[in-house]
Amino acid sequence: VFRFCCIIITTGEIFMAKKYTPDELNGLSRQELIFLAISMQDQLEQLNANMERLIEQISIANQQRFGRHSERLDVIDGQLDLFNEAEALSEGAGNVPEPSIDEALPQHPKRKKKTGTRDADLSGLPEESIIHSVPEEKLIEHFGEGCYRKLPDESYKRLRYTPASWTVELHTVEVYVGTDGLRQDEFLRGDRPKDLLRNSIVTPSLEAAILNGKYVNSIPLYRMEQEFQRNGVYISRQNMANWTILCAERYLKPVYDRLKEEFFRYHVTQADETPVEVINDGRSAGSTSYMWVHRSGEYYKDRPVVLYEYQKTRHHKHPEEFYKGFKGILVTDGLAQYHLLEDHLEGLTNANCWAHARRDFSDAIKAIKDPELAKRSTAYQALVRIAAIYKLDESLKELTPRQRLKERQKHVKPLVEEYFAWVKDVLDSQLPKGATASGLHYSINQEKYLRVFLNDGEIPIDNSASERAIRTFCIGKKNWVFIDSVKGAEASAIIYSISETAKLNSLSTYNYFNHLLTELPKLIDREGNVSNAKALESLLPWAEELPDICRKPRR
Repeated sequence: VFRFCCIIITTGEIFMAKKYTPDELNGLSRQELIFLAISMQDQLEQLNANMERLIEQISIANQQRFGRHSERLDVIDGQLDLFNEAEALSEGAGNVPEPSIDEALPQHPKRKKKTGTRDADLSGLPEESIIHSVPEEKLIEHFGEGCYRKLPDESYKRLRYTPASWTVELHTVEVYVGTDGLRQDEFLRGDRPKDLLRNSIVTPSLEAAILNGKYVNSIPLYRMEQEFQRNGVYISRQNMANWTILCAERYLKPVYDRLKEEFFRYHVTQADETPVEVINDGRSAGSTSYMWVHRSGEYYKDRPVVLYEYQKTRHHKHPEEFYKGFKGILVTDGLAQYHLLEDHLEGLTNANCWAHARRDFSDAIKAIKDPELAKRSTAYQALVRIAAIYKLDESLKELTPRQRLKERQKHVKPLVEEYFAWVKDVLDSQLPKGATASGLHYSINQEKYLRVFLNDGEIPIDNSASERAIRTFCIGKKNWVFIDSVKGAEASAIIYSISETAKLNSLSTYNYFNHLLTELPKLIDREGNVSNAKALESLLPWAEELPDICRKPRR
């Protein structure tokens, strides 16, 4: 609903326009009529500009809600072509002969099925051999005695699935007492394995299933509670939450701390953040907290690390404290808090994300309904230039950092130079507000940071890797909406860090959690102190000592 007020804005003054009668208009002087016409013209131009921005904002909102979210130019081009697909395909179609019914309905020969694909798909899974034999009595009855011989067996495979199964472990500890001699009345008990949580029914396998369900598959605890009940097991979500927080604080925190030590050996790191609501954090209801994610640079394939960190605010002091002492490159979006780190932390350089540089242009294109008009727009020209930079840089991914730097300086840098020169040239021709203008201003304001990747072959062109690392958390929070307490948020940060790092290191997250929770109680006391640092090293996601079951089968 639009409500129009007759307001004229001139030279910084705002006043209500007078409503003139025909007689009053006839009585106005020539200068007054000119002034009134100019004022109305200015007002109409402002109104048209506001309407264009409003229409663009509505189109962008509809696209974000209902449309595809890709910002890649090839995907956007595909979307634009769908608007005039019939017209595009009909050009030059007059010379194409009409197909006959046989041509329209050809009998295609069956494709030859590739052999061995099923075996490859099922490799790495445990096998159970099931023999379907023919009894000797049946053979004699059918063929007669001695009138048959055995041929090669026929073999085929089927995949069996067993849903969650439950077993009650009844632990019996033998107890003996001395009856004579020096050890009289002394007790001797059988070796009892250390409990995960004393006086609790939880086992490593059960807690690993809970961690894998919630933090890997984004299943809320209340749904797991319901699923357990459907299998005849009654464990409340409160119990599961308590087990999870205690295991994170007592056993998984030392692993997190060790991953953090490993994290800072990298020259390039990446960071991102996402809002989350924590109910009991000492603030008023609805206060926004943040989950920050930090990961090793995308090009590092050896021992990649992802670290989550919960903080109550988005203040720059949080990443500043996290990166204190770090010497290297931090790749982020254009958030001002990250830029402050470069001023406050000696040795840290901030690099910006080119995916964010194209985001406003992508929104502007999606808001234009006419495909031909869209392809003539400034936003489309910007996307074409950025796509050329991306295409060339992506072709360098398999090179060494030294080779990548050389090629970037030789081939990518001229495209970047041309892009920024073009942005500065076209900026004045755009409306002062709108998605296209926002994209142009973003590029100019972030130019220093967008250029950093050209000077170091280890820096990725964008921050997509950290956005992928935080995606699991974003999917999860859509399902469970909020976190109940600060302890829960901090435990979630620890667990997400380990699960996401395990994924990057090609581990089976359930089996890895199960292994950790089986071995860590042997190394860590109730206060969280590690008794054997070398043994802890053997539990890290890249450790060669990990059992094969922790590793994902390779196809």
